[in-house]
This record gives sequence, structure tokens and C-alpha cells, in this order.
Amino acid sequence: MTDAPQNIYDDPTFFAGYAALRETESGLNTVLEQPALARLLPASLAGLRILDLGCGFGDFARAARARGAASVLAIDVSAKMLAEAKRRTEDPAVRYEHAAIETLAVEKGAFDLAVSSLALHYVADYPAAVRKIAAALAPGGRFAFSVEHPICTALGSGQWHRDEAGTELHWPVDRYGEEGRRDTRWFVDGVVKYHRTVAGYVNGLIDAGLTLARLEEPEAEPAALQARPELALQRRRPPFLLLAADKPA
Repeated sequence: MTDAPQNIYDDPTFFAGYAALRETESGLNTVLEQPALARLLPASLAGLRILDLGCGFGDFARAARARGAASVLAIDVSAKMLAEAKRRTEDPAVRYEHAAIETLAVEKGAFDLAVSSLALHYVADYPAAVRKIAAALAPGGRFAFSVEHPICTALGSGQWHRDEAGTELHWPVDRYGEEGRRDTRWFVDGVVKYHRTVAGYVNGLIDAGLTLARLEEPEAEPAALQARPELALQRRRPPFLLLAADKPA
């Protein structure tokens, strides 16, 4: 029996902290994860039917439509996230649905592109989710997603070991091969994530019949690094893992 889908994003304290982070665009997802995810997408989104898994405030859905996508089905487990996404969106071709990745029912072959940004590490049964997504893709379709890097999720509440002056010495890694639930804190206690190895993420795609197209562990682009030199620290341990896989035509 797997854990029920988690909805920490509707916790008022968590939601307030997350919203503030996104509004300032100060998080690592803005400077590292989002540019890398964009590189994994098809060169043209024109005419594509897109599935957005864990859509948050709907930023990607709106951007995809601006790039010519035919339609976007955007889902999220958080009612608060969806309410904000709907408030920001005026487009009948973007449909928001309150659903968890684990329980979403989708028609086979209904999408040309599936995208998920930093959501799958909250899903207990990753292989089942990937099988569902693979079935939802039309032949030749692509699945591109990002997760917290397994180096970061291995200990659950991993953080830099520092000297007395606060200088980062090293990032600890342990229990790496022990896949499964990790209880941690992000804005609030009780945040549940699921650790998987890199092999676990890759083999889940292959076992679902997809062909691996790209793997990325992004670093800051030169302009971002110049503006924020502290981002050089992220080269010492990758915060994100991104994968793209294609359904055979």
C-alpha cells in the first residue's frame, strides 16, 4: 500500500512561504531548473497538446500557449495553487484540473508533450506514474521533467556541513541506495518527499517503454553567475536532476 497523495502546498504557512519565494524569483529553480527544463522541450510547441503535471501558478501553461501550443491540461493537487493559476489565466485553451499525479485519469495518446517541474519527488509510486504518463503520450511524444537531485534527497534534510566561520565544507550523502520516503522541513515540518537514485529515475522511464533523450544536472548560466557569484557553490553538488524521454513513433 502506497502513501496517499500529499498536499502540503495548501498549508497556509507553506503556501505563504512558497508564494513569497516565487514572487521574488530568488529560488534556484528560477536560475537553474527553469532554463534547463526549457532546453529539454521541443524547439517548437506550435500545435502541441500539452500535459502539465504539478502546474503551480500556471506559468508554464501560459508560456506554452504563447508559443503556439494547441491546448494545455494543467493539473495540481493544491486548490490554492489552482485558484491563483486561474486568476492569472484568461485562455479557454488552458484547462486547470484539481488532481494528484497519482490519481489523474488521462486518455491514452492524448498528448504530444508532458512536462513536470519539481513535482515527481513528492510521488510515492514513481514507476506507476511514469507508466501512466507514457500511455498518455502519442507516438513520438516527449516527457520532460525535473526533480530535486538524489544527492539532495538521500538524507531528507541534507544541508551543508560548515566550519565555525560558516564556510561550506562539504555536502553529506548517505542512505543513497535506500530508495523511499523522507520526512523533511521546507517552510513547515512534515513535508514528505521520496528519494530515488539516478538509476531509479532513468530505469523507470526505460521500463515504461520510453527512450532516454537527455539527462541534465544544470549549472548557472554565465549571466546568472555574474549577477549572483554565490551560485558557483551549486557546482559542488547539483541541486536538480532533469530528464527527457521520448515515446517511440
